[in-house]
Amino acid sequence: MAGSEASSKDSNWMALREDDGRAYLVNNVPGEVKIKGLGRFDPSVLLEGYSLGDRITVGQKSLTIVEAALPEARRNMNRRAQTIGIKDSGFLISWMGIGTGSRVLEGGHGSAGLAMNLANVMGSKGYLISVENRPEHAEVGRSNMERLAEFSTDFPSWNLLEMDLQNAASEVTGICGELDAAIIDIAEPWTVVSEISQTLRIGGRIACYCPTTAQLEKSWNKVEEDGLVVEFAGEIIERRWSKAGKGGVRPGNQPMGHTAFLLIAAKIANLEED
Repeated sequence: MAGSEASSKDSNWMALREDDGRAYLVNNVPGEVKIKGLGRFDPSVLLEGYSLGDRITVGQKSLTIVEAALPEARRNMNRRAQTIGIKDSGFLISWMGIGTGSRVLEGGHGSAGLAMNLANVMGSKGYLISVENRPEHAEVGRSNMERLAEFSTDFPSWNLLEMDLQNAASEVTGICGELDAAIIDIAEPWTVVSEISQTLRIGGRIACYCPTTAQLEKSWNKVEEDGLVVEFAGEIIERRWSKAGKGGVRPGNQPMGHTAFLLIAAKIANLEED
């Protein structure tokens, strides 16, 4: 699809937030809609006379009207493929230096979990290119990204290429020239490292998202074989805490969560020949 161009906009989107953080995205325009968890209603009628920050009752639920933003979009996203969550997305964004104006490729778009987090920090001067070769995944990811773009005031130029990542290098170069960062989330990331690393600027970084140690090892060997320098290899562990019934806080019942191994490597200049 063509790139999505960012602009400041007066959005009709808002979110109805439960006190525990669950939220429902609502487009405040005339016409009946059905929202899972809330039921059927006409948003323009339901919300008439209410403003952001007000509390409203819908059915049996008491909700706060808040601005629609990434956290609400993430909680309401349609899902088909497994997504890269905020734990790993935030680490990748920070370590790889992704921000305003960055040129980023994500190989393996899926349901757009990573893409939504990337788009949120890249700004209107950024270029985000997503590659997905499974039409059923691309359809879901596109719907999530297009909805986020509707209420984002600083959305990057975004292209979704429905093709094999192995063949995407020339398309990527044609869209934005050299890349600042590339994140590969496919079953065999080592098979595309050579092609994708050619699109990186010197100093740019490539990341491989590897669910197993075997994938990590093969990706690690490949990036070093191609002359890239490994900066990080490991996993990000999350453990939530909760309040204890008799006072104090304690680790929650959920286990510490492994999702995948992350490998991040940088492209450096070739050694000078004597």
